[in-house]
Amino acid sequence: MPKTIAKKAPVKATKPAKTTKKTAAKVTSKVSKAAVKKSPALPKNVAEFEDASNKQGAVTRTEKEPSPKKQLGTYFYANGKRKTSVACVRVFQNGKGEITINERTFENYFPVSTDQDKVLTPLRVANVLKLFDITVQVHGGGVHSQAEAVRHGIAKALLEYDAATRSILKPLGLLTRDSRVKERKKYGLKRARRAPQWQKR
Repeated sequence: MPKTIAKKAPVKATKPAKTTKKTAAKVTSKVSKAAVKKSPALPKNVAEFEDASNKQGAVTRTEKEPSPKKQLGTYFYANGKRKTSVACVRVFQNGKGEITINERTFENYFPVSTDQDKVLTPLRVANVLKLFDITVQVHGGGVHSQAEAVRHGIAKALLEYDAATRSILKPLGLLTRDSRVKERKKYGLKRARRAPQWQKR
């Protein structure tokens, strides 16, 4: 019997793939991402590593100013008040005239000269300005009322130290608690006493 030969399908010629701009951009982006993922070479020495970290903007912490040392020894304690300010005063014997308020220096806490004069008034009147070291913890109210509260507390502490100072401090009103405070607002009025404007006609 005659043999039948199966016909093969014609093979199509494949064209080479064209490189368009889009494919070229994809290839370059893949290459750039791969380059970014590569970790930089580590420095050889530890000193070089520290220099590199400092150059990259490492944050340097600033040290806080040391707070004044706490006083030790015998002291005389008193409370001073003015408006809503309360001052806890400790007067230490055998001092140099240093005053610390809320762990800050006296001049730093009360930069205004009038407030400084208020605080120093009892010491100047009793003539003991350089004989004591004073530490104060004061809170509440404003700066001026705090200064008057500290003055009241220092005067009372000096009285605890020497009862003879009473004849000097009492006539000047340094031992008296100043009870004046802001008067409360009343309903129907604009302030404590100020009434709304009234027009007759």
